[in-house]
Amino acid sequence: MSPTLLIADDEPLLARVLESELTNLWPDAQIVAVVHDGVAALDAARTHQPDVAFLDIRMPGMSGMDVARELIELDRPPLVVFVTAYDQFALEAFERAAVDYVLKPVQHERLEATVQRLKARMAARAEAEEEGQGEADTDIGTMVDTDRLAQLLQRLESLDRPAQMRGQYLRFVKALVGQEVRIIPVDEVIYFEATDKYVNVVSANGEALIRTSLRELLQQLDPDRFWQIHRGTVVNIDCVASAVTQSLGRLSLRLRNRQESLPVARQYAHLFKQM
Repeated sequence: MSPTLLIADDEPLLARVLESELTNLWPDAQIVAVVHDGVAALDAARTHQPDVAFLDIRMPGMSGMDVARELIELDRPPLVVFVTAYDQFALEAFERAAVDYVLKPVQHERLEATVQRLKARMAARAEAEEEGQGEADTDIGTMVDTDRLAQLLQRLESLDRPAQMRGQYLRFVKALVGQEVRIIPVDEVIYFEATDKYVNVVSANGEALIRTSLRELLQQLDPDRFWQIHRGTVVNIDCVASAVTQSLGRLSLRLRNRQESLPVARQYAHLFKQM
């Protein structure tokens, strides 16, 4: 069966160059979609379920990193190759995570090496499945790649944060509760939870809404204390009692002195592997 590839790059010319190079280097592969923004990339990935996704990191709508986070949640995530113009400092993060990348402009030799690695990884996965290791073992093998990818995404996010925000973290949030503006120390927050247009701030003293996006808020929080565990949830790790394995290998967090538990998305599961 022919391997299937997805290309997502917001520069049509570069997308065509990558498509042409891949056609020459991997003639038995089928390019199922070439798209130019992150939302279209995610839609195409869900529709075609490609074996490999080539993602431009910077795209309108959703970045390549945003798309990769969503792909991790698929039952059978594709292998991800980032197309990037990052500098050498950031590229070291790719190397440590063992996640492949292609530099802009695309270089034939580098792409050829990437294709060979992809072929080897796909062959190893196919062999494991043919040997009848079962769904559980296969999923564990897939999770190794998604763990590394999730760690890389966190590293790239930290590099993307504005320099003035590094080390200067939010101390208070101002939330409207009835007719008063409540000043809530960030140290007292148990978790933040995204709603439609607001973020719900949950503390020991109750709940309150702030009008901001979780993404904007996350950039202002200390990453050593506030961990994103789901697309819509950021938890104060000081308030976590334990991580519990649920059915199908999913995780949830038990909180100190709280009844509710918080689900952990697959892409963040690696944060709790040693807990």
